[in-house]
Parts: sequence; structure tokens; C-alpha cells
Amino acid sequence: MTELSPAVAPGSAGAVDPEALRERAVASLVLARDRTTLLTSCVEEPDLTAQHSPLMSPLVWDLAHIGNQEEQWLLRAVAGQEAIRPEIDSLYDAFEHPRAERPKLPLLAPAEARAYAADVRARALDVLERAAFHGTRLTEAGFAFGMIAQHEQQHDETMLITHQLRTGPAALTAPDPHPVALFTGPAEVLVPGGPFTMGTSDEPWALDNERPAHRREVAPFFIDTTPVTNAAFQAFIEDGGYTNPRWWAPEGWAHIRTHDIGAPLFWRRDGKQWLRRRFGVTEVVPAHEPVVHVSWYEADAYARWAGRRLPTEAEWEKAARHDPAGDRSTRYPWGDADPGPEHANLGQRHLRPAPAGSYPAGESPLGVRQLIGDVWEWTASDFLPYPGFRAFPYKEYSEVFFGPEHKVLRGGSFAVDAVACRGTFRNWDYPIRRQIFSGFRTARSQEA
Repeated sequence: MTELSPAVAPGSAGAVDPEALRERAVASLVLARDRTTLLTSCVEEPDLTAQHSPLMSPLVWDLAHIGNQEEQWLLRAVAGQEAIRPEIDSLYDAFEHPRAERPKLPLLAPAEARAYAADVRARALDVLERAAFHGTRLTEAGFAFGMIAQHEQQHDETMLITHQLRTGPAALTAPDPHPVALFTGPAEVLVPGGPFTMGTSDEPWALDNERPAHRREVAPFFIDTTPVTNAAFQAFIEDGGYTNPRWWAPEGWAHIRTHDIGAPLFWRRDGKQWLRRRFGVTEVVPAHEPVVHVSWYEADAYARWAGRRLPTEAEWEKAARHDPAGDRSTRYPWGDADPGPEHANLGQRHLRPAPAGSYPAGESPLGVRQLIGDVWEWTASDFLPYPGFRAFPYKEYSEVFFGPEHKVLRGGSFAVDAVACRGTFRNWDYPIRRQIFSGFRTARSQEA
């Protein structure tokens, strides 16, 4: 992960250094494309065109979709250029074709998809070289370029999920996180009650559902210092957590019974120990890593079993961004600086979460750790718009997903790049989803 110097000063919308912004946009786009290339060049063509799960697209669809979105927004919308291949727009429209149907489409072959994405990128960099970062909402502070870099990194995370679902030998390698001493700090942290600023109106590349900044009132509560670990979750399993309906929401209980779910995805019991499959390698489940590949229903059931609950989205963000010393909200738990390798496990630098308690340099002013990176964290909240929300640049990014069907996840995972992860970033998914790199931490009200 490359650390980028700020091009727009946090909290000072309009204070733009055009050349620094141009450099940041180029670096973000190049970093994303390097990752896309890695994820689509480490397997042979049959693995690129196969659908490894009905939940996911073939990798070659993601590759051409990345190029098509870049063409539509940077070449057509920003630069006003004619379409290169308008006939493929519908093939790569995520709303027109559900993932399960995409293998049946006349998709571009891998070589053709690579050539198309490369052609679009070369033209987009020419557009960026001449871009003026003002005049329209799309070009202000380079928003469109940041949006496309985030879009590609989000699909890179999706493709990494596909690699995890794919069977066969390992295709990806990465060093493990640095080992750390077993965390012996407090199990939970008190977050004081009172108002704080949630969301953002200043972050130049923030997406529409993160906006606008607004005041929220939160009662005092305790939150776990670190995400829930595999060892803690195993205790839930061994205590019959998956066989006792008292811990489960009715829909969750019906789902795990129907699908015979008794452990996180990719886990299996071997005698007295639990094993898991991780990117083509089978290993003993590491006790002190945050648990990953659990659904919202599983997280909620564990929290009830533990006598706790999932934090609300507002509680999570206050724990992550509120600095009581200055009564302000920071960009990240550690402050306003962009993430560095000392702060968080991001950017596919590793292919697993770091042990609970890692990254002390990334903790919040209140002492909460690993709020950014490692695992996406389920919250108790439905995905809803903030007061004053306005869809931009298209309603299909966020607006069509608002409602009780989707639960909010916060914080990012080891698979998320820094350009697509910040203290205000919001993710969402169905409460049954487990293939994503999802974990959680728990909370309790102060009076509990």
C-alpha cells in the first residue's frame, strides 16, 4: 500500500493543490490497476472465465466491468468523448444482469478484456493529465478520478473473495502480518455519551452515502477493544451456540437450520481442532485472529450469547472518530493522516487479519484498536440515508439499497485499499452474507 500525501487539506474543502491532486489520482489509479493485474494474471484462462460461486461474477467479467465504468465516467462523462464500445455497456451493467447469469453472457474473452481495459486506462490518464479540478461536481477536487479508483479497488476486493471461494491450489501469496505479543489490555473501552459529528461534508473523495456531516447524540456505552477472535467464537460454538435458538433472530435461526450451518464459512472440525481453508491452503484456525466470514446473524447470535449486542453504526463511528480532547471527529482513529503500514492492515498487503491487539499506532484516542482494516465489522444498523442525503452521481450507488434488507458494515478489511476506506466509509450487505471478509466486535450500554 502506497501512502499518498494529501492533495486536499482535510476539513478545508476548496484548498486544492492541483499538481498534488493529479499525482494522487494517478497513483491511486495505477495502484488499483496493478492489483487488478495481479488478481487476473495469477490463474489460467479457465479460472478467469469460470464462475466459482453463483454469488460472484467470473473474474473476466469484473475485469471488463472495471474498464467499462472507467470509460463511462472518465472518458464520456468528464472528457465528453465518444463511446469506444457502446455495444458492451449492457453486458457489464451490474443492475441489468445478476451475478448468477453473467457466465451465460457473450463476455469479452480475457485477452480482449485486458486490451479494452488497457486502452481505456491510457486514454483516462491523458484526460487526467489535462484535467481541471473544478467546474462541475464530477471534476471538483478530482472526485470522478477518486470514485473510479475506489470502484476498481472495490472490485479487486470482490475478486479476492472469488479467489477465496475458488477451489484448487493456492494462486496468491503474501507475507503474514508481523507477530505480536498476546494482547493483555482492557477487554472493553467506555465511549462517553454526548453529541459528535458523523459523516463528512469535507472529504473530497467521500461517496454520497457518507454525506453530509451531521450531529448525532449517543448515550455512553462500552465497546470491545479489539474485534472478536476465533478463540472467543469457538467458545460460542462449543457451548452449543449454533444449536440453541434463544440466541438467534428468527430469520437467522431459520437460515442456519435450512443450510445446516454450524461454524463460520470455510471452517471444518478435524477431531478436537478446527481447520479452515484460506486461499487454497488448509490451516488450524488461529486462535488470536479476529473471526472472519461470519454473517450478521452469526455476529448477532454471538453477541446475545455473550450478554452483549452489536454496536450501532453511530456508536461504531463515534468510537472510531471522536476525539474527546478537541471535541472533533477525525478522518481515522489515529488522526487525519492517510493510513500507513503502522496504522492498519489494508491493501491486500497480507491475506489474513492480524492478531487481535495489533497496530497500537492505529488506535483511537479512547484506546480502541483495529477499527480500520483486518475485518469488516457488522453493526446493528440498517443501511439508511443520512439527513440531507443527495444521490450523486447516480442513485444506483447507494439509494436503491437503502432499507432494512441490508445491514451496515464499517472499518474495512485486509482486502480493502486505503483509497476505499476511511472513518466515514459505509459498506452494506444482506445479513446472511458470509463470503465477504466480515467479522465484528460487541458493545453494551453503560447501565447494562
